[in-house]
Amino acid sequence: MRCRAAGGPPQGREAMRLRKRRSVLYSDPGGAAGQRGAGAAGGPAPLLALTVALRTLNCFLVRTSFVPDEYWQSLEVAHRMVFNYGYLTWEWAHGLRGYSYPLIFASIYKALQLLAKDDVQLLIWVPRLAQAVLAAFADVKLYSLVQHLENAETAKCVLQIFSFDSTCNRYSSHRCYPMDTFGLQSFFAGREESRLHPIQLHSSWWVLVQLNFLKVNVLQNLGTFYGSHPWHWYFTQGLPVILGTHLPFFIHGCVLAPKRYRLFLVAVIWTVLVYSTLSHKEFRFIYPVLPFCMVFCGYSLKHLRTWKKPAASFLLFSNVLPALYTGLIHQRGALEVMTHIQQLCESSYRSQAFVFIAMPCHSTPFYSHVHCPLRMRFLECPPDLTGNESHIDEADAFYSNPLDWLNKEFYNDTLLPSHLIFFSVLEQEISSFLALRGYEKTATVFHTHVPEGRVGSHIYVYRKKTEMNHNQRSVSRLKT
Repeated sequence: MRCRAAGGPPQGREAMRLRKRRSVLYSDPGGAAGQRGAGAAGGPAPLLALTVALRTLNCFLVRTSFVPDEYWQSLEVAHRMVFNYGYLTWEWAHGLRGYSYPLIFASIYKALQLLAKDDVQLLIWVPRLAQAVLAAFADVKLYSLVQHLENAETAKCVLQIFSFDSTCNRYSSHRCYPMDTFGLQSFFAGREESRLHPIQLHSSWWVLVQLNFLKVNVLQNLGTFYGSHPWHWYFTQGLPVILGTHLPFFIHGCVLAPKRYRLFLVAVIWTVLVYSTLSHKEFRFIYPVLPFCMVFCGYSLKHLRTWKKPAASFLLFSNVLPALYTGLIHQRGALEVMTHIQQLCESSYRSQAFVFIAMPCHSTPFYSHVHCPLRMRFLECPPDLTGNESHIDEADAFYSNPLDWLNKEFYNDTLLPSHLIFFSVLEQEISSFLALRGYEKTATVFHTHVPEGRVGSHIYVYRKKTEMNHNQRSVSRLKT
């Protein structure tokens, strides 16, 4: 009886079987390897070019505001870093934010400054385009992940659903706000530790910021200062809204998907559960789980067979109108009104201008969307970190009695702002102040079809008549 040496080559009939199996696996273009190796549009470079083009187009189709952090925690901070003026919110004073994300945009601003191209429109749009490129890279990475797990066909389904169909993704992906993903981080911290070692090294020096963030938002639960929701809100409203018409496909995909997808589902559930323990909830907090959800949606679409094309068409067309409406119409006034402030930078009385934004705190961007050192003020709303339960911030004090607040704050004509900006719901209540102090309406900007509480359907711009007359006289003198 002859024995093969350990580690030696297989012999006889077994060797033939292995060689045959190897040839099928690596040579058959219709096999699994052929499916997994086929990239969309012929490879990663064309795919990246396609996603960058689509993300760029999407970037210009979103001209509305979503949340204050997309300006106040990124662009405003970057503007201050480069141009030495800008506003830092209370989170920065208490070490709740890190500079790594704003530094991306500060680098862009610095490059524009060195090139003498720091026009306000470039300062607004170039960071958005940069974010769109980052989103395109994320699209390609998601495609590669699904292609590795399944095949190119399933990866294309996921890419279509996530990048091209999802209203939430098209609405949010290019916005310049940092993601608070401690739910996902805490889940993956206990798994695949060696693979996450570079991330741990990279973020180790941010531990203090993260601890401060957890201390204030979790242990002290100060997020409730900005609103609270029931524990089930993410399950009953949060996930259904960000998934939209993809929700039944997500559920169907969760039922169909094999066990190797279980880690994604657990990550989604874990993240939502972690955020559900906090009283303050926002849609954007669970936005980072959307790619995982879309993996299941793509798996569902791939396995619908005869219903695949009708389902894909339904997802595409059911998201077109919501994407256009939220991107071009809903809450557009907060950005559009900034153009009226920008015009003051070019006026002859810029040094005398004083803009007071009498709106809920952080309703509009600030110096990052003006780019000149105008005197500006807004209603502030920092929470009290000392535990004082009777604390009332400036915005709440204002809205408790706007007319009385204005009369007390601007008791002397020399203190009056040259321009007042506020939501339409406030106009009637402060009409006597406007008339007595000599203000007149100069612009009406549409904001939303669904006004609520302190937020009106329109934004009004009022200017003090004396300032207007002064400007007219200056222009007349220049003409003569």
